[in-house]
Parts: sequence; C-alpha cells; structure tokens
Amino acid sequence: MSDLRVTLTGATGLIGTRLLAALRAQGAELTVLSRNPDEARRRLDGDVEVAGWQSAGEAAPAEALSGRDAVVHMAGEPIAQRWSARVKQALRESRVAGTRNLLAGLRAAATRPGLLISSSAIGYYGPHGEEPLDEEAPAGEGFLAEICAAWEQEAQRAAELEMRVVILRTGVVLDSRGGALAKMLPPFQLGVGGPVAGGKQFISWIHAEDIVGLMAAALRDERWSGPVNATAPTPVSNRDFSRALGRALHRPALLPVPGLALQALYGEMSEIVTSGARVVPAKALVLGYSFAHPELDEALRSALAR
Repeated sequence: MSDLRVTLTGATGLIGTRLLAALRAQGAELTVLSRNPDEARRRLDGDVEVAGWQSAGEAAPAEALSGRDAVVHMAGEPIAQRWSARVKQALRESRVAGTRNLLAGLRAAATRPGLLISSSAIGYYGPHGEEPLDEEAPAGEGFLAEICAAWEQEAQRAAELEMRVVILRTGVVLDSRGGALAKMLPPFQLGVGGPVAGGKQFISWIHAEDIVGLMAAALRDERWSGPVNATAPTPVSNRDFSRALGRALHRPALLPVPGLALQALYGEMSEIVTSGARVVPAKALVLGYSFAHPELDEALRSALAR
C-alpha cells in the first residue's frame, strides 16, 4: 500500500490512530480531515496533511479528497454516553449529516477516489436473541438501529459516484486504551465485576488489530464491497465474556450487575449492554480474511498487554 493516497476522518480516535499508524508504516500518503485541525496537527507527525472540516455543518473540502485513492470515514460523536435529546441529535447529525456532507465534497472533487470505507455498527441489527446474524440480516428496531440504517444509506450513495463502498459494522472493540473494554476494566480489576442483566445476551466483539486488518484488506482487495460485519467469528454470552475477562485479569467475575442499575445510570443507552446480538463475520471469512485474534481469551490477553 506504499503508493496509496488516503484521506481519513476520525483519525484521532481509538481505531483511527491505529489505522493511521499502520498506513504510515506502509508508506501511504495520508490526509486527515478534522474539526480541530490545530489539535490534530499537534497530535500527528508532520508527514500527515491536515485539513479542517466541521462535518455536521458543511461539505467536506473537495481539495482534500481529489486525487486520493480512498477515503476512510470514521468520524462520529461517541455513542457511550447518556442519550439526552441533545446527545441524540448530535449522534445523528455527526453520522448521517456528516456522511451526507462528505458525499457533497466527493461530488465536487475534480478527481474522485475509487473507494469509500465507512464505519457503521452492529447496532444496525437491533437487539436479538441467539440466532446468528450475517450481513444479509435486515435492520432492527430502536434508536441505534435507525441511526445506523440512515448512516449506511448515506454512505451507499457513493456508489452513484462510481465508487466502491465498504461499510464496516463494528462490534465491541477490545482495546484497553479506550472504548467499551476500558470502561469495563475498573470494576473487574477491583474484583467486583460480573455478568450484566442476567448475562445471557450476546457480545459480538473484535480485537482492535483486526478492525485495522479488515480495513487494510478492503483497501487492497476490490472484491470487498457492501456491508461487512467487523466482529470476531466467536461471539459469546455476556456471562462468558465476564468470566474470560476475570481470567485475563486474574480476578473473580461473579458479582451480577442488575439491568435496572445500568438503566438508572445510563438511561436508554444501557440497551447496548443489557441487550445484544450474535453477529458473525460471514463476508470477511468468505473473502479469506484470517483473524489475528479469533478466540476471546487470547484476544483479551493481547488487548490488556498493550
């Protein structure tokens, strides 16, 4: 990928920083769109071009997109916060309006990229029971499912510009530096962690290294298109996940967390934890992707060692 020219949004986030480092190591020419370009320049080395973009309110700058081979779109307001009316609006605008404004910039680009990789989430499927869900499963119900469906619809419009479109429906990312795992660690490290809301709901997880691996595969392989479940091939119940995390930390994981307690703390957002979906990466496996961390116990040990 040494000859690739790639523009990224969300490049200073948890996954963005990893992808940026991987692309930089392979010699790609990188451009970052950021709502705070001065801060982005401070955090990134000088070999990365940075352009300002207020994603929810304006078209992406065409000059930062023109002549590139691909755009990787990861920008979005963090999901893991209490969903007030204001936060819900920000979650929607940052994803739906942000992607629409990215497409406006792509339409105006003199020489358009050939590929758009756009983030989504397994929240697309809504709460489900034990049935495995591949990429052919329909959108579910609920606030997060509705946002994901609208978000993906905007991204798919890049196909009208003769671009290949890959949409990564990301599961629970294992990275001790941030995201869901970082929030789980304190109670487990104190020995007071355990299954949530009965523990039967499924957690469809993925190691952060494999998120980057899937993106890299989509960048170099033209067979990749449409929705791709960015989850490991072995989803587990919340109870089994809690036990595995306890083993990785050498701590007990027996104290149950009532669903009502989470609802009181996080409100509607708690449904992400108290419900679940058994999502499988059917397309990635068919396309021959080999997961670096397919099993939970090893994946947790790896994530916690970083």
